[in-house]
Amino acid sequence: MERERLGSRLGFILLSAGCAIGLGNVWTFPWRTSISGGGAFVLIYLLCCALIGLPVMVAEFSIGRKAQVSPVKMWDKLQKPGQKWGFFGKLGLLGNIALMAFYTTIAGFLWFYFFKFLFGNSMDLSFTSTYANIPVSLGFMVLVVVLGFFVLSFDLQKGLEAVTKYMMVGLFVLMVGLAIYACTLPGAAKGLSFYLKPDFSVVTPMTFVKALNQSFFSLSLGMGSMAIFGSYIGKERSLLGESINVVALDTLAALLAGFIIFPVVYSYSDGIQIPGPELLFTTMSTLFNNMGGVGRILGTLFFLFMIFASMSTVFAVFENILAMVRDLTGWERKKGCWILCIGMIILCIPMALGGSVFRETFYFAEDGKGYGFLDFWSMIVEKWCQPLGAIAMLLFCTWGKIGMGWEAFLEEANQGKGLKVAKWMKILFGVIAPAVILFVFLYGLKTYGWAFRPEG
Repeated sequence: MERERLGSRLGFILLSAGCAIGLGNVWTFPWRTSISGGGAFVLIYLLCCALIGLPVMVAEFSIGRKAQVSPVKMWDKLQKPGQKWGFFGKLGLLGNIALMAFYTTIAGFLWFYFFKFLFGNSMDLSFTSTYANIPVSLGFMVLVVVLGFFVLSFDLQKGLEAVTKYMMVGLFVLMVGLAIYACTLPGAAKGLSFYLKPDFSVVTPMTFVKALNQSFFSLSLGMGSMAIFGSYIGKERSLLGESINVVALDTLAALLAGFIIFPVVYSYSDGIQIPGPELLFTTMSTLFNNMGGVGRILGTLFFLFMIFASMSTVFAVFENILAMVRDLTGWERKKGCWILCIGMIILCIPMALGGSVFRETFYFAEDGKGYGFLDFWSMIVEKWCQPLGAIAMLLFCTWGKIGMGWEAFLEEANQGKGLKVAKWMKILFGVIAPAVILFVFLYGLKTYGWAFRPEG
């Protein structure tokens, strides 16, 4: 099968950033910040992105570009005789499928909220009521899945790359405009103080666990989501510089989401009344409804940018799943799209019904307050697939006796113009970063059990 290519460097950066920028930036980052002490969590999150997330991204891009195949086969192609790295290709496929199993339903909620505000019928919206509404959960999930695979049914450059470019530009224009407006509201200074002023007295070991999990979820690391785009580019640019560009855009999107949400919350209430997963859906919709006519406009724009953010990730992760399945089956792009479209809808039905039919099925929180299948799929992605996959990528790229080794990694990562990975960075890539990830993983496992505990 001839390898498809992206049309430009800008397309690669925006497409990779589009995969990273999504609900992790605009949904989970604000609500984790809201329950983890504000500014202190933000600072730890930024450090995790720079010191841990960036090395993982460089490693993932490098493996993908060197292998020139999808993540499900890249380990087998690059490993030495007798090695058994292929397990992590299967783990990546599982992680991407698990991510979309819950992500598509949440993305569907954003479409529902957007239409509600657009047509002026947005009163009494909440995460719980929306999740319990079977026609809404099921119908908008199907919309997201069908739209995602429809875009992918065109070739790579005319479909995914072209659509993502426009969506990313629109996303940042909307976010910057809303952030500027939010920061000028009366009382916004209180929200900015909570968001930006670190209070280290509230920091606990679990703050670091949540911050690292958030950085991986936000950057879409550890499951091959970045590797697939590495396989679509040439060797004109070195990968450290490209990774910095993607991390910077992703971090900017997360920070802008906070500059929108926290000033609005503190301007129209005494603080965060409903922290956790419902911050976006329940709190923000209530605040927009209480702002009068301008609230309808702001609510419409707010959920429009949320749609852009979520759909960019849907497109990118669906592309990853499609590429892996095509490598396994040899299907043409259109055939693979429509078969996977049907399969994904079937897989996502339990999640779409999780707020009603399956509401009591899965509870991982110690206090019994869980979100059913949302917790289940999220646990698979964040608590298992991403950290284990990230450790594997770092070790594979740095330890020659068990993987391709540091010299081979440097040769691949440093080809082309741009910033280079220095030889002294081996201790960061091969020792410090994997050790930190492993420690955080084991601490979360020891503290909260095999499933950990959902925040909120």
